[in-house]
Amino acid sequence: MRRVVVTGLGALTPVGNNLHDYWEGLKNGVSGSVMITHFDAEKFKTKFACELKGYDSANYFDRKEANKLDPYAQYALIAADEAIKDSGLDLDKVDKDRVGVIWASGIGGLETFFLAIKQYVLGDGTPRFSPFFIPKMIGDIAAGTISIRYGFRGPNFATVSACASSTNAIIDAVNYIRWDKADIFVTGGSEASINEPGIGGFNALQALSTRNDEFKTASRPFDQTRDGFVLGEGAGGLIIEEYEHAKSRGARIYAELVGTGMSADAFHVTAPHPEGLGARNVMKLALSDACIKPADVDYINVHGTSTPLGDISETKAIVDVFGENAYKLNISSTKSMTGHLLGATGAIEAIAAIMAVVHDIVPPTINFKVPDPEIDQKLNLTLNKSQNRRVNYAISNTFGFGGHNASVVIKKAED
Repeated sequence: MRRVVVTGLGALTPVGNNLHDYWEGLKNGVSGSVMITHFDAEKFKTKFACELKGYDSANYFDRKEANKLDPYAQYALIAADEAIKDSGLDLDKVDKDRVGVIWASGIGGLETFFLAIKQYVLGDGTPRFSPFFIPKMIGDIAAGTISIRYGFRGPNFATVSACASSTNAIIDAVNYIRWDKADIFVTGGSEASINEPGIGGFNALQALSTRNDEFKTASRPFDQTRDGFVLGEGAGGLIIEEYEHAKSRGARIYAELVGTGMSADAFHVTAPHPEGLGARNVMKLALSDACIKPADVDYINVHGTSTPLGDISETKAIVDVFGENAYKLNISSTKSMTGHLLGATGAIEAIAAIMAVVHDIVPPTINFKVPDPEIDQKLNLTLNKSQNRRVNYAISNTFGFGGHNASVVIKKAED
């Protein structure tokens, strides 16, 4: 099969508004959690989230353009633009028929939908919907807008699999390159759900932490006192490219994407399989696709949402798949810092794993204090501080409501 490499990265996250700042935030164990400023959350059970810091659309778009884009699509364009620039692609020379865009969002334009319906319901019943209402709201518009901005005419669509969405986008892009359907893809995901229906809906599911008095440390994967995830927002973008194409243009290669896996729990709408069946299967599939052994893996960036059930089932799956090797690798949940970016989480966490492979630094799981007896304490969960180690292979796991599981295997670039 044709080989696939990563040649560009872009990030807009709660711990950094570009790739450099994002990686620095992860290495240094920065919490992105703040009291919510996007709306008045006083009456909500959860009053905090991992918001972007200092984000102003006027720094990226003129007012007319910004008004046509839901925040999730704004975030997508920003991350994609950074990744394209980072890749060094010469847009005047690249064959744009061979460049595709596969971009994910778990929810899409929730803010746009909420505000339009609110305006209609509170009005006099006269429909006064904006002509941009539907284009701003739909989940595929980010992929379409990226392709329009740059003239990329290759395969173009969106993936939706809840919190596994952007990992599925990356996997699809990898496979399209393997199948010689394109040479380059802009891929990743974005999400903008820190609003009334986002917080209220996840509160109703009892999925969010309600530790308003400890909001900075509320995202605490693997800790016995964890009580739910912290909602995040932002985007992650990747330029992935066929290996020979990248080499021929002298591209800097971050890493190689050598294995992918997808599976379903077939168990419950929101809860993971208690024994981690789907998680176990997806990691086995990814390892098989990469043609490597469990002993070859050095680091797993886990889904690790800080929910009571999810953290237990995922660690059980890791022990099941890796056996004694599970205790020799590093595990960490960067959601302890970024919060949970829903459909964008796979993209920013794949970037975290790629940077770990590039720099031989494993970012930490922060906010850990109390061991959970139901989680194997022999596992190296990279607690509270980053760790230096050679990382030749890393896995990024993402799991979504509906039982969707997706994993990618990342290999250190060859010298």
